[in-house]
Amino acid sequence: MLKKRIIVCLDVKDGRTTKGIKFKNNIDIGDPVEMAAEYYRQGVDELVFYDIMASAAGRGPILDLISRVASQVFIPFCVGGGIGTIDDIRSTILAGAEKVSLNSQAVKHPELISEGARVFGNQCIVLGMDAAKDPAMPSGYRVFINGGRVATELDALDWAKKAVELGAGEIVLNSIDADGTRDGYELNLTRMISENVNVPVIASGGGGKPEHLTKVLSDGKADAALIASMVHSGDYTVSSIKEALNNDGIPVRLDVCTK
Repeated sequence: MLKKRIIVCLDVKDGRTTKGIKFKNNIDIGDPVEMAAEYYRQGVDELVFYDIMASAAGRGPILDLISRVASQVFIPFCVGGGIGTIDDIRSTILAGAEKVSLNSQAVKHPELISEGARVFGNQCIVLGMDAAKDPAMPSGYRVFINGGRVATELDALDWAKKAVELGAGEIVLNSIDADGTRDGYELNLTRMISENVNVPVIASGGGGKPEHLTKVLSDGKADAALIASMVHSGDYTVSSIKEALNNDGIPVRLDVCTK
């Protein structure tokens, strides 16, 4: 059986790791390089680094910081934020990332997905999607960009399907409604997207305790779960979460955990 992945997310603002609730009231919680090294030691399967202000500020990725984080981890490393051109993708990969996450720029320039997949391969191109409940949309969820600050006219399910057709090899699906609440993932949204695309879907937003991951990896049909607050707070370690998932019958890689 294919192993489920546990992925830690570092939201970065002004070179520091930050965390908010529903994309608001962010506070500084530490140095991303030191935190990346610690989560790697704990046995995380992958790491995601988001520069949450890059697109809104109209600038590209911070390559020096990406390079320093990459030097601390020897696992798949995905970078998002401000990646708007093929040259941005190339420079981010050269700085040490294995994958790039295209979110706001993919909405504004969908051809970036197809061109990125053609040049670097589908496995390098991840669609980052921020969605929130909206009964006016066919699927019941609307896509937002620029760090959740700007609503689009895109329906979440339609956009997920289109992005995969264009060449996205994976989707990080973030529920704005659940983000940072630690009350559990948005199972309905995650299941709907997972059942309608043929690429891995990573559930993001709302993880607060291991049971939440168990539910989204089983009932939500996610291929991976992204966590932030529950480990940033120190309430859990990656290895303790994996052990709990294993006890719940969720297939995870335990061999990389530090006991």
